[in-house]
Amino acid sequence: MRVWPGRPTPLGATWDGKGVNFAVFSEHATQVDLCLFDSPKAVRESHRVPLPEQTDRVWHGFCPDVRPGQLYGFRVHGPYEPHRGHRFNANKVLLDPYAKGIGRDLTWTDEAFGYKVGDAASDVSFDERDNAATAPLAAVINPSFRWLGDAPPRTPWHKTLIYEMHVKGFSFKSPWVPKEHRGTYAGLADEGSLRHLRSLGVTAIELLPVHHHVDERFVTERGLTNYWGYNTLGFFAPDLRLAADRDPQASVNEFKRMVRTLHRHGFEVILDVVYNHTCEGNQLGPTLSLKGVDNASYYRLMPGDARHYHDVTGCGNSLNMQSPRVLQLVTDSLRYWVSEMHVDGFRFDLATTLGRESLDFDRFGGFLDILHQDPILSHVKLIAEPWDVGHNGYQVGNFPVQWTEWNGKYRDCIRRFWRGDGHTAPEFATRLCGSSDLYQHNGRRPYASINFVTSHDGFCLHDLVSYDHKHNEANGEHNRDGDDHNLSWNCGAEGPTPDATIRELRMRQKRNFIATLLFSQGVAMLRGGDELSQSQGGNNNAYCQDSPVSWLRWRLTAEEDEFLEFVRRVIRIWQEQPVLQRRKFFTGGAHPGETGRDVIWLTPLGIEMTEQDWNKHYTRCLGMRIEGQMVDEFDERGRRITGDTLLILFNAHSDQIAFRLPPHVTNETWEPLLDTASDSNEKSYDSGETYPLQGKSLAVLKLSKVRKSLWK
Repeated sequence: MRVWPGRPTPLGATWDGKGVNFAVFSEHATQVDLCLFDSPKAVRESHRVPLPEQTDRVWHGFCPDVRPGQLYGFRVHGPYEPHRGHRFNANKVLLDPYAKGIGRDLTWTDEAFGYKVGDAASDVSFDERDNAATAPLAAVINPSFRWLGDAPPRTPWHKTLIYEMHVKGFSFKSPWVPKEHRGTYAGLADEGSLRHLRSLGVTAIELLPVHHHVDERFVTERGLTNYWGYNTLGFFAPDLRLAADRDPQASVNEFKRMVRTLHRHGFEVILDVVYNHTCEGNQLGPTLSLKGVDNASYYRLMPGDARHYHDVTGCGNSLNMQSPRVLQLVTDSLRYWVSEMHVDGFRFDLATTLGRESLDFDRFGGFLDILHQDPILSHVKLIAEPWDVGHNGYQVGNFPVQWTEWNGKYRDCIRRFWRGDGHTAPEFATRLCGSSDLYQHNGRRPYASINFVTSHDGFCLHDLVSYDHKHNEANGEHNRDGDDHNLSWNCGAEGPTPDATIRELRMRQKRNFIATLLFSQGVAMLRGGDELSQSQGGNNNAYCQDSPVSWLRWRLTAEEDEFLEFVRRVIRIWQEQPVLQRRKFFTGGAHPGETGRDVIWLTPLGIEMTEQDWNKHYTRCLGMRIEGQMVDEFDERGRRITGDTLLILFNAHSDQIAFRLPPHVTNETWEPLLDTASDSNEKSYDSGETYPLQGKSLAVLKLSKVRKSLWK
């Protein structure tokens, strides 16, 4: 086979119409061999040739006889010196770190490890067995695709509503998607899926990881899989297992068609991405890609003990964000997904890790700075999961401008309030108003707060109000996995079949959570399946449950269908009310009693709350008046946006409270828009009248002009 020197850029396998250029970075390698395979079933390579040139520590070569669809891997030569951080083993075929298509998945065998599994010397031993028959393989991809004028929706942050979903779980049991497409990229783009998303009114689809990943060996040995996919092997390749057509080229094109279709229907596509660690684990993990390409360059190793990994992710390793080549790997991957795959943004798993250049998180670190300056990445949506398990890992509120954050403090406070905990009212009000205490100090806006009550991680909404204890036995870890901080939000006797009173209370609490989420300033994220009353049977860590535990169930009971319609109704109110979609924080006003303020907090007596009211341990009922004429927003033509004045009443007590409605001008009246404890309330209320606010409920009223017919 002919191999010419080729070029050191771009990294990976690049088809130019005349052949394929291969380039891979390895600072400490002594030789890199390109291995070509004839088929996924091949037990050894058909051709093995050294890459003939090295430029700036990039090994490269051009193969004029190679075409798209070719399966390949690398063998990388160098020292095997674990105590110095080097784990080269040319007996192992490695996946290209820049692989854009997966031609064969990993098959677990002992040959996947660079050391002798079970050897007394453990990971410092050297395994000479060849893994060519079972190693994951890359495929050369032709990037050409007819985008047909595709354009990103570019939904403004303050008008964004995120729907978090798993590609497979969303449509796998959907009766409205063709069987051959269920659980795939094609299934998500099918009209049966789109119809549901349109009916909800969400604007952005956040996909759990779609980068190709590996199921951990210990998980597969239990007969399970890493369903969520937070165990990345390839940062450029869409997960082959989520494609209807598992040909590598076809899977890439299927993903692109999905994005194109979602864009056509107004939905943005946000990827949940895992750049903080890889599937290769710690010193006892397999040698599949980066570990064998150049372990000491790609991973953070312990100072003075390079055999071991500096792990702030809890997953065995952390990528070395101090390395320019690792920063390049991550940013090249991000640009690829925006430029070539047309996605609209990213949610960064354990994003604090990406901001660590030394021991602590640095909001001015290299990776965060690069994204701000990048002409492509600075224009997409960037969402941080602002924590990891390292020193000072909880960084909610500390990411820089242009970033939004999963607001874990919002989630915890909203749950505590509706559980009825004391001393929550002041923080509850702050969270409803966009968490200015977290985001205003550095010039960010309310939409920096990604508000959520539930997510893929933890209890789903139905189980949150139904279980006092996690039930993760099916995960095979004796119920020891899963966080305990989600516990004890239950509304009564645990289990799926409570009596009618408890069942109604649970449904009401679900309605309270949904309404609170949508009526808070910031960006709401809805966990996919919560609108369908999905239950995971109390499993709050279903990462390994590729089963009915995780798949959405589309055949609803009458009660579940009623809840779905409630969710749609709440979202419609959010869409129709500009006061719920503010770009700026409330000003509030400097003094109690001051007129012309955009938000006022009320006691059940209908008077403004005082400092003493805020500090009362038992304050669990309050009202929030939002002035519609003071939105202080302008449309694209510079016209002031106004809206209705809303009154939102919250009662976390168990008993009904007669909430006295605040004053207004004589020709206006309060009209109920929503009540989580009542299906309908058509009565209008005048100033000074009391509203029957049921226990554990939320109500929304709109200030409206009195109809002429009322004056007859």
